[in-house]
Amino acid sequence: MTAPELTHNLPELSVGQLSNALQRTVENAFPRVRVRGEISGFKRAPSGHLYLTLKDPDAVLGAVCWKGVAARLSIRPEDGMEVIATGKLTTFAGQSKYQLVIDQMELAGRGALLALIEERKRRLASEGLFEAARKRPLPLLPRVIGVVTSPTGAVIRDILHRLNDRFPRPVLVWPVLVQGEQAAAQIVAAIRGFNQLPDGGPIPRPDVLIVARGGGSIEDLMAFNEEAVVRAAAASAIPLISAVGHETDTTLIDFASDRRAPTPTAAAEMAVPVRAELRQAVRERGQRLDQAADRLLQDRNLRLDALARGLTDPRRAVAEARQRLADRDQRLQQAMRQRLAVQRASVATLGARLPHPQAQITLARSRFVAEGKALDQSVQRQVFVCGQRLDGLAARLRVEPLRQELGRQAQGLRQLADRLPVAYAQMRRLREDRLGGLGRLLESYSYKGTLARGFVVLRDEAGALLSGLSALPAGQRVVLEAQDGTRTAELLGEGAPPPTRPAKPKSKAAAATQESLF
Repeated sequence: MTAPELTHNLPELSVGQLSNALQRTVENAFPRVRVRGEISGFKRAPSGHLYLTLKDPDAVLGAVCWKGVAARLSIRPEDGMEVIATGKLTTFAGQSKYQLVIDQMELAGRGALLALIEERKRRLASEGLFEAARKRPLPLLPRVIGVVTSPTGAVIRDILHRLNDRFPRPVLVWPVLVQGEQAAAQIVAAIRGFNQLPDGGPIPRPDVLIVARGGGSIEDLMAFNEEAVVRAAAASAIPLISAVGHETDTTLIDFASDRRAPTPTAAAEMAVPVRAELRQAVRERGQRLDQAADRLLQDRNLRLDALARGLTDPRRAVAEARQRLADRDQRLQQAMRQRLAVQRASVATLGARLPHPQAQITLARSRFVAEGKALDQSVQRQVFVCGQRLDGLAARLRVEPLRQELGRQAQGLRQLADRLPVAYAQMRRLREDRLGGLGRLLESYSYKGTLARGFVVLRDEAGALLSGLSALPAGQRVVLEAQDGTRTAELLGEGAPPPTRPAKPKSKAAAATQESLF
């Protein structure tokens, strides 16, 4: 029998029939197996099912764990874990592949890839590359943002869209590969290239950098675990935000960067503030500044009023000073006269008690002559000295020194009286200058200057200020105050047409019949 005849005798199967036959064969041959391998490409679907790949150096096996079984697993699967999975083999006709349906999973040991990353993390941390003190704060509002990512992925579009929503800023994109053998070198070159841009050059130097990539397996993100990339991020003089993978993904560049964002969109939110919130903050601070200025002006006005009330009449102050000066002059003269009278009385008393020296000398001489004794030369000398001493005492007991001292005191009082009007005039000029400056400051803050620029103050008929018109009924009469005077007006109803200006009357009689707009 020839080959074409053998082929003709084979049964004709559809793709579905062949897929079902293969599925039954695989499931019957491997109803239950235990497989050891390293988890890679782990993904938790919104439905709750787990999808992953078990691999070793020789092969790769796809695996799935349904939602009901995933909730009963004793471990939480992660990329890089080395596990022992138990289940049955089956086929997936939609992609012509076989896979393991897992119903049990236990930890077999950490994968070699994760062990390598952990060892590298410990070594770089020991060098201080992950220290919090090395991290720089992000600028509040960067002028230019540099982005290191793939130019064709959805990451750059998400970042640009988020920046436009919050606060549009110029963006410089340095295109790089984000996975593969050449990715690490290109990322390092991009970070260093941005840092080497000069200030004021043709290409603006960014104020903040974003290194971003979408989610993926630990193998896909391995470029951001490379030592060269981590060192380049740590050495960057420009603040750097890492946004690699999804929120649960962690790479070594996250520890070396200044800020770590869970997603690229979150990195854009960290880079710039919300423009509306920033404007609101500026408005609030402006209002606070105006309120503070108003309070300061009120305090100064109160202080000025208090100072004005404390000032006395200058003529009264001068009169009181002159009265005090005259009183002290009178008291001084009276004290001097009393002192002089006391001195004179004491001198008279002393003179009355002491005999005249010449009489004493005559008496002594007569006594010696009567007794017949000659005066010794020493006695004569002593008598002469006593006579000189008495003459000196008599010369010192005079009123002239007291009069001279009284004259000097009077001259000092006259000098003080002459200086008093000058000092008072100087103090008065200083107070007038200060009052003038405060008056000018008060005038500058007056609302009259606002009226001069074309604004109008709205008051009711009682003179109270009105802040708006929405709460006033139709027909309400209000007073409008402008720079050059005030007018009374009547409010029309909401939505009512404005009053039309009447045509110019042709005669005085017609003009008399027109009504005023106010």
